[in-house]
Amino acid sequence: MVREGTTLAVGRDIAVSPAVAAETLRDTRRWPDWGPAIDAVESDDRYVTRGTTGRVRVGGAWLPFRVTACNGRRWDWRVAGIPATGHRVDSYAGDADRSRVVVEVPAVAAWYVPVCRRALDRFAALVES
Repeated sequence: MVREGTTLAVGRDIAVSPAVAAETLRDTRRWPDWGPAIDAVESDDRYVTRGTTGRVRVGGAWLPFRVTACNGRRWDWRVAGIPATGHRVDSYAGDADRSRVVVEVPAVAAWYVPVCRRALDRFAALVES
């Protein structure tokens, strides 16, 4: 899967297996635990797959979302019809208990990079505990 357009990649090494990281990343019930911009999520799908829909509450407003691509360890979505962040988990050869979680930010939303860094720190604290 390749994202369209120019993106900025924000990544963080996590001390858990790629499978654990990917499962938590795809779990809509956990998004508010690590996503600083997400207050709540409503979706019929607990774990996102291609075509998953729902809505997220951001800053008090409910916005619809649709997952546009998903292969298990990578997914992209649109929020309110606008291409949003991409999410992926990379593995390290020879180290089954370590992974790199990456959030891809559209270049036009470069201002969102610090939020993604904070999200990855929160994600690491959540899955490493």
